[in-house]
Amino acid sequence: MKSTVSYGRGEETPEAKARWFQSLTLEERMDVLCYFTDLALSVNPNLPDLKDAQQTKRGIQILSRA
Repeated sequence: MKSTVSYGRGEETPEAKARWFQSLTLEERMDVLCYFTDLALSVNPNLPDLKDAQQTKRGIQILSRA
């Protein structure tokens, strides 16, 4: 993976993150996805045993800075 350090708030936007991800090669993208999968499984090893997600009756609110 490409290692760079950025301190700009502009690098934290979803668009900037998408551009970064799109700049990776297919192999690098797969490495990132495998890393996150391994991370999720290390936190909750029972994830593969869970049933499909069910719809919630509670509302979901997504917040973002304008």
